[in-house]
Amino acid sequence: MIKLRKLKNNPLTALKQIGWDWMLGEDTIPYLTDEVVEIEEGEADEYFIAANELYEMFINAGQYVIDNNKFEELGIPENLIDLVKYSWENDKTWHLYGRFDLSGGTDGKPIKLIEFNADTATCIPETAVVQYAHLKANELEEQFQFNGVFEAFVEQFKCIKAENGSFSPTLLISTLRDAPEDEANVSVIGEAAREAGFEVDFEYIDAVEFSETDGIFKQNPQNGNFIRYDFWFKLVPWEYIGWEEPELAAILTKIVMNQKAVVMNPAYSLLFQSKAMLKVLWELNPYHPLLLKTDNKPLPESVSVEKVLFGREGANVRVIEKSGEIAEAAGGEYEGQRVIFQEFTPFLRDEEDHYYQAGVFFAGEACGLGFRRGGKIIDNRAQFCGHILY
Repeated sequence: MIKLRKLKNNPLTALKQIGWDWMLGEDTIPYLTDEVVEIEEGEADEYFIAANELYEMFINAGQYVIDNNKFEELGIPENLIDLVKYSWENDKTWHLYGRFDLSGGTDGKPIKLIEFNADTATCIPETAVVQYAHLKANELEEQFQFNGVFEAFVEQFKCIKAENGSFSPTLLISTLRDAPEDEANVSVIGEAAREAGFEVDFEYIDAVEFSETDGIFKQNPQNGNFIRYDFWFKLVPWEYIGWEEPELAAILTKIVMNQKAVVMNPAYSLLFQSKAMLKVLWELNPYHPLLLKTDNKPLPESVSVEKVLFGREGANVRVIEKSGEIAEAAGGEYEGQRVIFQEFTPFLRDEEDHYYQAGVFFAGEACGLGFRRGGKIIDNRAQFCGHILY
């Protein structure tokens, strides 16, 4: 059983004061738990080592996909393939961050890769800020936590700025409208960029101006003039742009390839984001202790988990018994996509039969840990649970 410690004071009042009301939860189930997961320092080290090793495996697998032209197998939108290739081959185009979702890691359970949220990973404020605030609210010190997410983001932005010295350090950050959770996530990213020496601004993506010859702009509401930004971070999935906004995909391809702006995360993060990469990883590294067998057809010898290639937050996931019977299923908006089948692995559990999935952020290196708590399928109803070292 997973070990929990209940902390007396929670940071909810402080979160309300800074406008992060979306974290406060609805009805009787708060999004943030009062408990934290207790883990040994050695267990935290193993999460760190696993995430670093997995990232190297993804890099090798990405090169394999490009060398063997396996974009269709990964479901990459055809109108983004050229940009994926260009961003992969351009050393100045850095992958800013992602989050590995893992099973196991405590209570003697082996760490296994569930998936890599490489493009638009969330849970940034929860991991970087809130669980730290939870410790401080209970007069505990930061060394009792594996949490250097913010500092790693700052270092990443410093490196990106240094690698792109011909660009002005001006960063525009964008999300879709009516997504307060996304805005909270990018607010942390923006603060890290400021600390790294960027001028940072925000605009919803539908109000951003894109020019294939001149770059990326926001209109100044005071005087109507357009302000140009050399860096753009978007918490908007690349596959959405490819499928739903093909004109924007074409313009962004020209903007990046003509070096009019740097876009983060780069288009090659789509390779890592695709769940079909889990199958490629298994083929290249069969029976690796961090991996689960994955195929494009059900696994008759084991319980398997069916996932769409570009689903998020557990949507459209099904757990399938050896007999073919559906044991668990989650609805969602991604029906119609191609699917893969991954060997089932049980999540960590507590005495009340809650399930826990570890999330390890990677920004240049593994940099922080948090847990999501929910049912057998961890979906968008899951709670966030911090951790403490002992």
